Amino acid sequence: MKLINLNLLLLLALLVSCGESSVSSGKWTVSYDQVQKGHRIEKENQLLSDGVYASYKLGNKLVTTRDYKKSSSKVTAISDAFGQGSLLQVTYTDSNLPTLVQSFYIYPEKDYLLTEFTLQGGAADVESNYMAPVTIDRMPAVLAEGDNRALFQPFDNDCWIRYQSHPLTFDQLRSYEVATVFNNDDRKGFVIGSVEHSDWKTGIDMGKGDRNNIGSLVCFGGVADSLTRDSKAHGALKGKMVKSPKVFFGIFNDWRAGLEEYGKANAVVAPVKRWPGAVTFGWNSWGALQFRLNHQNAIEVSDFFKENLQNNHFVNTDGNVTIGLDSGWNSFTEEELKDFVNHCTANGQIPGVYWTPFTDWGKHPERTIKDAPDYKFQDVYLYANGQPQELDGAYAIDPTHPAIEEMMKKTSDLFRRCGFKYVKMDFMTHGAMEADKWYNPEIRTGIQGYNYGMQLLNKYFGDMYLNLSISPVFPAHYANSRRIACDAWNKIKDTEYTLNALSYGWWQDEVYQYNDADHLVLREATEGENRARITSGAITGLYIVGDDFSKGGKQIDKDRALKFLTNPDVNAVAKGVSFSPVEGNGEKSEHQFIHHDADGTSYFAIFNYSEDEMNATISLERMGLDPAANYQAKELWSGNEQPVKEKLTVTVPAKDALLYKIRNN
Repeated sequence: MKLINLNLLLLLALLVSCGESSVSSGKWTVSYDQVQKGHRIEKENQLLSDGVYASYKLGNKLVTTRDYKKSSSKVTAISDAFGQGSLLQVTYTDSNLPTLVQSFYIYPEKDYLLTEFTLQGGAADVESNYMAPVTIDRMPAVLAEGDNRALFQPFDNDCWIRYQSHPLTFDQLRSYEVATVFNNDDRKGFVIGSVEHSDWKTGIDMGKGDRNNIGSLVCFGGVADSLTRDSKAHGALKGKMVKSPKVFFGIFNDWRAGLEEYGKANAVVAPVKRWPGAVTFGWNSWGALQFRLNHQNAIEVSDFFKENLQNNHFVNTDGNVTIGLDSGWNSFTEEELKDFVNHCTANGQIPGVYWTPFTDWGKHPERTIKDAPDYKFQDVYLYANGQPQELDGAYAIDPTHPAIEEMMKKTSDLFRRCGFKYVKMDFMTHGAMEADKWYNPEIRTGIQGYNYGMQLLNKYFGDMYLNLSISPVFPAHYANSRRIACDAWNKIKDTEYTLNALSYGWWQDEVYQYNDADHLVLREATEGENRARITSGAITGLYIVGDDFSKGGKQIDKDRALKFLTNPDVNAVAKGVSFSPVEGNGEKSEHQFIHHDADGTSYFAIFNYSEDEMNATISLERMGLDPAANYQAKELWSGNEQPVKEKLTVTVPAKDALLYKIRNN
């Protein structure tokens, strides 16, 4: 191994001395194409692009590497957190333009490479609010003919936004942070997206091609539009040197594996925030009680769990549940909060609470900030074009303002005095908005401001379990978990909405320790809808219910809880692992999900979102199982068992779900 590495270093040293403009390493070849004036990228002799080039904006002018008069290249050996490999760097110079250094990080055995570029202004600062490391005017035919599709991935989970698998019939499609183009028949696909989220919001624009291929492809830092909740342009980075986001670009035999690999690459750059305990089982007051929450009914809910559920299989593997107060907890006195915490602790429960650190719900600019009385709220707003920015009924506030840090300090002191261990943080996207300016003059973009605020949040709350609710997908490393979709309650449409996000965002449990399916509410729904909603939680991550289990709550809702929350086989599935989709071509959402345990056990969930009974036959091979093997499948809600070979045939009642445990005989 040492001899191989020495030979590699000698080879690379030779390439550097020769000014080599290409590199071949393992699966990858990257070379400069003089005709296309861009880089030709091949993986295992398959062409991914014959002309990748970089582009950026200086003011309103778009500049590309093709505009430069001179370039020089070098190849060096690298060893970094991603592994050992080669770094191809191309330096572009022109007397009228900033020096541009484009870098390709190539790891021989990986199915992806990384690329980025820097701009250097010499004596003067350089400033840009748009930097695109990957610009491809025309994509080659990467995929075979068939059911070819592109995934839309949203920036956040607000306003009931939906993921979407699109046939390639669009004129233009923009995805956020990551995009995937794949063939659903053979599952081959490529994945492109940013693995850095400190300075830029990243967009991926795909242009019109044909039914089998997209046309153009641009991955750029600097997206700011209505779907990033912005009303003004992305802020501009400024300095002696500015850098684009680092972009992941790979092709995979299975697009699902590609997205999971993308998630893992992000976690290399910013490791997952880990909680030492097991996945959260529990309750959240916003499901049903909402603003009717008070000290007495919260205590009663705690007792209901102790007396009916914790002793009946509804506990995590640590033997506890979390009882969480949502919005409305601030009607409690501090003594009542402490009593609630003590009561939960005595009941073997983790006490949880709620906060929205980046919002002003009062929207009274002249109001004094209670926790920072030297300031009024008008001092801390994130203004756009001179006006406060409103989203979801609240004004956005500046995460870099010292008043916000003081609010964090005093709120965390209160939570810690009372003994809370778990905090649901909500409406986080407000803190990521682009603005006219920030209190901290070093902050120049919305995502820089968000990172600043999240670092403070970890400073003051980092010893507690942090669960994000409404929030951007990235950056992810400040919280233990995040709601994969928000505001889902009890009906089959709520299950379908949650599973829309799981269908195409399941891989986010590579960047968060757990995904969160939102509170699972049973009331005023059919028993089939109850099974479907509970199943959606078990296969997503956090397992949090939300009905009114106080003495004032309806008995039918408590009876449903006793029936549907105490199935030991179903609850054993809820280990915090997100199931992946079997297919990727759903009109709205996928309805089949699979997970394979390391011991060879597989779990399969199938949902029926319709008003009619559904009959389905699923290929075991499509599920990732051996079609020649003999299996035993147990449906965990009914307990029914059946032998299975080659295919699984099922009948799913209307608005219902089936959940199978499948073992090899």
